[in-house]
Amino acid sequence: MKNIIVNLSISAEEFQRLYEGSAKTVFARSIDGRSIRFPAGILRPFVLHSGIRGTFQIDFDEDNRFQSIQRLG
Repeated sequence: MKNIIVNLSISAEEFQRLYEGSAKTVFARSIDGRSIRFPAGILRPFVLHSGIRGTFQIDFDEDNRFQSIQRLG
């Protein structure tokens, strides 16, 4: 399984736009410099009152399909 690690800092207001559907995709840069685009919905379990902040590992299968996400810190 492939994975990528990203540091995210998304304000509550920004995530609200994602949740409401005006934006459905998050664009981020991994800690090793790769660009990644993924569905905003995978972040819902990590939303706090202040938004989403932390380091996350996103796992993909061999066809680059999302498998899982976990918060590392």
